[in-house]
Amino acid sequence: MKKDIKINYEHFKSRNELTEVENRLFEKAIQARENAYAPYSNFFVGCAVLLENGEIFSGNNQENAAFPSGLCAERTALFWIGANFPNQVVKKIFVVGGPKEFSEKNPPIPPCGACRQSIIEYETKQNENIELYFSNLNDEVIKVSSIKDLLPFYFDGTFL
Repeated sequence: MKKDIKINYEHFKSRNELTEVENRLFEKAIQARENAYAPYSNFFVGCAVLLENGEIFSGNNQENAAFPSGLCAERTALFWIGANFPNQVVKKIFVVGGPKEFSEKNPPIPPCGACRQSIIEYETKQNENIELYFSNLNDEVIKVSSIKDLLPFYFDGTFL
C-alpha cells in the first residue's frame, strides 16, 4: 500500500513578515554564524534558541581536521542549554547557514539529519513542540511547527 506524507510549513520571502521575536532570533543566528569555525568546508551556520524564560542562546558550527569530530550549530547550542538549563523548555530554534561566500542563489538551509535527531530528543524530553526556522542570508525563511514535520519517521526512546 502506497501512502503520502505531507509537510506543513510556512514560507516567508522576507524577514519583514516575521514577528519582533523571530527577527531578534534571526539577528542572533546571523551573529553566531559570523563566529563559526569552518576552515575546511567554508560552510558557516549560526543558530539562536529561545527558551521559555525569554532568554536567547546561540551556537555555531565548530569543525575539526579529524572529521567528524566537529559539531553543528544546532547541537552546539542545544547541548550547552541542556547542560546549563536542563529544565527550561526550548520554544524556538532559528538556523541561518550557507557557504562563507554567500550567493543570492543559496536556498534556506535546514538542519542536517543528526541535528534533526537531536531536536527530536529535546521535543520528546519536554513533551512540547519546538518551532523551527531555517534561512539563508537573503531573508527567505522556512518555518515548521515541529521537527517532526522534517523527520516524520523519527526514532525516539519509545523504540528502546
